[in-house]
Amino acid sequence: MCGIVGYVGPQDALDVVLEGLRRLEYRGYDSAGVAVRIGDGASGELASAKKAGKLANLEKLLADSPLPASTIGIGHTRWATHGGPTDRNAHPHLSADGRVAVIHNGIIENFAALRTECERRGVEFASDTDTEVTAHLLAVAYDELPAGPDRFAEAMRVVCRRLEGAFTLVATHADEPDTLVAARRNSPLVVGIGETADGTAEYFLGSDVAAFIAHTREARELGQDQVVEIDRTRGLSVTDFSGAPAEPTAYTVDWDAAAAEKGGYDWFMLKEIAEQPRAVADTLLGRLGENGQLVLDEVRLSDQDLRDIDKVFVVACGTAYHAGLIAKYAIEHWTRIPVEVEVASEFRYRDPVLDRSTLVVVISQSGETMDTLMALRHAKDQKARVLAICNANGSTIPRESDAVLYTHAGPEVAVASTKGFLTQVVACYLVGLFLAQVRGIKYEDEVAAIVEDLRGLPDQVAQVLEQMEPVRALGRSLADSNTILFLGRHVAFPVALEGALKLKELAYIHAEGFAAGELKHGPIALIDEGTPVVVVVPSPRSRESVHGKVVSNIQEVRARGARTIVIAEEGDEDVVPYADHIIRVPRTPTLLAPVVTTVPLQVLACEIADTRGYDVDQPRNLAKSVTVE
Repeated sequence: MCGIVGYVGPQDALDVVLEGLRRLEYRGYDSAGVAVRIGDGASGELASAKKAGKLANLEKLLADSPLPASTIGIGHTRWATHGGPTDRNAHPHLSADGRVAVIHNGIIENFAALRTECERRGVEFASDTDTEVTAHLLAVAYDELPAGPDRFAEAMRVVCRRLEGAFTLVATHADEPDTLVAARRNSPLVVGIGETADGTAEYFLGSDVAAFIAHTREARELGQDQVVEIDRTRGLSVTDFSGAPAEPTAYTVDWDAAAAEKGGYDWFMLKEIAEQPRAVADTLLGRLGENGQLVLDEVRLSDQDLRDIDKVFVVACGTAYHAGLIAKYAIEHWTRIPVEVEVASEFRYRDPVLDRSTLVVVISQSGETMDTLMALRHAKDQKARVLAICNANGSTIPRESDAVLYTHAGPEVAVASTKGFLTQVVACYLVGLFLAQVRGIKYEDEVAAIVEDLRGLPDQVAQVLEQMEPVRALGRSLADSNTILFLGRHVAFPVALEGALKLKELAYIHAEGFAAGELKHGPIALIDEGTPVVVVVPSPRSRESVHGKVVSNIQEVRARGARTIVIAEEGDEDVVPYADHIIRVPRTPTLLAPVVTTVPLQVLACEIADTRGYDVDQPRNLAKSVTVE
């Protein structure tokens, strides 16, 4: 959730760290801070600065009170968990003697006992955070160890063995002129390895590769319960918490710094909406092998394991949960296996019935969503099989799963997911087809035919995007609304939920999504004169006359004064008499329709929020990746 940056190399560390923090602003934060190590030789000093609010507040503080030049430094953007978003609670946190500075992402669950221990030693705490205990413990551990090249890393290992919870820690020490140490448990940490124009080595740490993508594409992903030591002369060293050598996962980032810039759009979200045709196409690329078999990215399960599956759970949070709801329709239709969709934060606490014949599909854009990760681990403990859908190669959730399908959305900077959602939906379709193929429910030519329909989606999304100017105008006219309702049936129901969520996230408007068939069971009481109601209409070709039922729902809300906004496919004339506004989308196979019907709702929410004067990319109180429970 928080942004973490570290640097060791010949460049000015403060410049590198601040640049990295700017690139991580999309993660959401409420304060920011930096620390640098200054002085020559083995005995130096630490200098730090931190400020509540946006990064601009910190930059103003640094302009008024500059820190000394340094080539080793750390930086942090914080999203408050323990202690409010104040200057004193911002990171970095220093040890009592000022010799250790620490930044932290996550939650240390046993911090209260550790804090009491420190206070009994006479330590006076300067913040309300759980993080500060690690700075004091690191200073004590360091002082108690003999001098040596591994001293700081060993101090970090000593401390980590005492910590409970989820954490990424990065620390610098005044007595270590060339070294940063870092550790991770259940929270992301990536190392970047580069060199300057003159061939001098430099090293980066980040909670996300965006922190250092302007400098290098060569990355190392730390595994669970590992400590990394970065030394200017000795390079990179990784161990587990007990000190045994470990090998980080090496990979090359396949996007560049320009991919994280706005590209001329007012908002990153608008840019990412426009990138959806390419993102969907990339997610589909290379999925059908030469033999006609569907291909996933990593499968550590046998075909027999998959044939033995008799129940599927789809587990996710927020927008990814809505992708899972769409997956249920497709997977059940194509495989005839019963599917349940669960909110990840509730999954393990209700004691679901799982065994070796259960497949749990976990969906996470970042691969680090804590609720989803904990659900995954619960499923593994119960011997269930786990398949991950993820956008982040090398992240924790894919590494701990039995099979993986990576989406190829590229970096998504805006907090509210758009292209991440569409690629997750497409990935869910691929998982359903893969299961149907392995289990012999569908022949290769049937799978190939559906894949061909999927390959048509990028052009259809592009067609929708070309027709969005009237939707933007509609959004501006709706900006003063207090309530907007969304209705849908069949696969359009999750689309309605997603449309309502986007509006809540971005425009802070009361918005609700309902299954249209539930309208008369209560929600119709919300309809008042002029209440905007967005209705996602299924194709007239959909099953069991559900189209006609939704048209009747439109009539019902309009008769009670609603302002009806109808999303319908081209050629559907039945809705025309009852729609105040019609948004047309291309004709698409029923199960695949969410990929095109979602797009206008994204644009609508973005335009309403922009008209209301809100920050579209960084909505209040939200973070891009939720890495705590």
